[in-house]
Amino acid sequence: VQLVQSGGGLVQPGGSLRLSCAASGSTFIRYDLTWYRQAPGKEREWVATISPTGGGTYYVDSVKGRFTISRDNAKNTAYLQMNSLKPEDTAVYYCKNLDSWGQGTQVTVSS
Repeated sequence: VQLVQSGGGLVQPGGSLRLSCAASGSTFIRYDLTWYRQAPGKEREWVATISPTGGGTYYVDSVKGRFTISRDNAKNTAYLQMNSLKPEDTAVYYCKNLDSWGQGTQVTVSS
């Protein structure tokens, strides 16, 4: 499966962004979809995971209550809605499905 990301950009603290991860191929709906992020000088960090049907969602503590992961299997697309963004959310964000990774998208939170 190929994953193509969109969204991201520059936003002020407290703002919102939505990331998208569009998949090609038929295996997308069979597996979890996970978002990771990597800040400058830091290791890649797990952010959130959604189960194949969307019935289960899981988040790292630092984003609980602010980020929402979702998926639309009819569109082969997953999303990460990010609200109340903080400067420490600044990172390159990646989606992953089975062994496939998206290309990454920059999110910068700054005034």
